[in-house]
Amino acid sequence: MSRSSPFVITLSDADRAELERRARCYKLPHAEVLRAKIVLLAADGLENTQVAARLDVHVGVVSKWRKRFCEEGMAGLADHKRAGRPRVYAAAVVAEVKAMACEPPEDRDVPQSRWSAADLAAQAAEEGLVERVSRSTVHRWLEADAIRPWRYRSWIFPRDPDFEVKAGRVLDLYQRIWDDRELGDDEYVISTDEKSQLQILSRRHPGLPPAPGGRPGRVEFEYERHGTVAYMAAYDVHRARLMGRVEPTTGIAPFTALVNQVMTAEPYASARRVFWVADNGSSHRGQASIDRMAAAWPNAVLVHLPVHASWLNQVEVVFSVIQRKVIKPADVGDPDALAARLTAFEHRYNTTARPFDWRFTRAGLHDLCRRIDARRAASAPAAA
Repeated sequence: MSRSSPFVITLSDADRAELERRARCYKLPHAEVLRAKIVLLAADGLENTQVAARLDVHVGVVSKWRKRFCEEGMAGLADHKRAGRPRVYAAAVVAEVKAMACEPPEDRDVPQSRWSAADLAAQAAEEGLVERVSRSTVHRWLEADAIRPWRYRSWIFPRDPDFEVKAGRVLDLYQRIWDDRELGDDEYVISTDEKSQLQILSRRHPGLPPAPGGRPGRVEFEYERHGTVAYMAAYDVHRARLMGRVEPTTGIAPFTALVNQVMTAEPYASARRVFWVADNGSSHRGQASIDRMAAAWPNAVLVHLPVHASWLNQVEVVFSVIQRKVIKPADVGDPDALAARLTAFEHRYNTTARPFDWRFTRAGLHDLCRRIDARRAASAPAAA
């Protein structure tokens, strides 16, 4: 037989109305709804064990909130402030370490190019900011503001004075626009480039496939070289169609062979215009390459990206897929085997691929160029 609680609850009309509102509310945290129901059932005369059974909670939970309400009223149903462990390091110390992480190590006479969490912990102790601090504590401080001084990304200033104009034309083509007019159904956009110096490597011992228990596939480290080849690719941006060929090397002749392969096939042979987006590689550089393509194929238009803008060439995304799914880990005995694998992948890719969800447009390009110009102006030496 359960013992009656010494804490008897009597509700005022206002308290009951508020508790019933909370008990019915679907937007309040579950804990607040549960506490309201506990008090209401207790006020109706139910024992703690009965309330616990009805609400499917431990009897200790019911006892706690019955007592809190009797002693503190409605305010007792709120969580009390938890004391927790006192702060070990002052906020100013944490801020100073974060600021240190955002400075080059050489500014503090540290002969390194990047900080690690352990380096920062040691430097903070050496400068007297703290007597001692662990690497994990510093890492936690940095993680709170997503500061990762051990990471970096490369970047480069565009050196083409017409960078925005040239890049904008390509981005318009991705939007099916040319000279402010929408492309017709018989006009196509091809992104092209070559993946050069593909090494033909064969491993000295067969690899092992992945296995249960978390074991990844294993590849022998040592290999034998069997030369290199180049993969010439043309990617139809809006139809997600990949067309390519393997050549011994890059150059004007291999690129011309790729163009002929594509332009003699439908729907490109009878198209009104086929735009070829290319970078400034030696196989298709300058006005001479534009004239050469136009002379051979009057319906072909070669559009060059600005220098240092290969990241705007959609075929580079395809090359990334090929590198991960076809090339690595390299274990092919001869060029013909690699060529056969690439050709088979083209057919597989074309049956399932969809156009890329390309979201970088002229608006994003303009914003990027504005930020680059501001950075260039800030880093330029002051005039004497």
